[in-house]
Amino acid sequence: MKQDDSYERGRAMRFEMFGEPGVRSLDNADDFADPLQDLVTRLCFGDVWSRPGLDRKIRSMLTIAILVGQSRPDQLRNHVKGALANGVTKEEIREILMHATIYVGLPAGSDSWRHAREALQEAGAY
Repeated sequence: MKQDDSYERGRAMRFEMFGEPGVRSLDNADDFADPLQDLVTRLCFGDVWSRPGLDRKIRSMLTIAILVGQSRPDQLRNHVKGALANGVTKEEIREILMHATIYVGLPAGSDSWRHAREALQEAGAY
């Protein structure tokens, strides 16, 4: 795919939020995975995450809550680390988990607490 402003914004945001691992999957994408990585980079991060209506901290908080509800541990772990880079504190992450657990249910919520704790530990924020 041709690199444009949306792609460049998305790539920069992925790096700012997730560091080198955040762009490694993009850089290492083969011809099969490239369309997905391009979509995530352009649409998700280059267009939606870059919109001016919400700041990155709030977008991170919303994303964590949504991922708790979807029971997506791998994405949750990544986005907990990204949230830290976007200024979300450990205490705020705890409150997001508490709030989301009430609305999505205990099985999804309690699993998410464990995955979030592991991500916080990996990021040195626990």
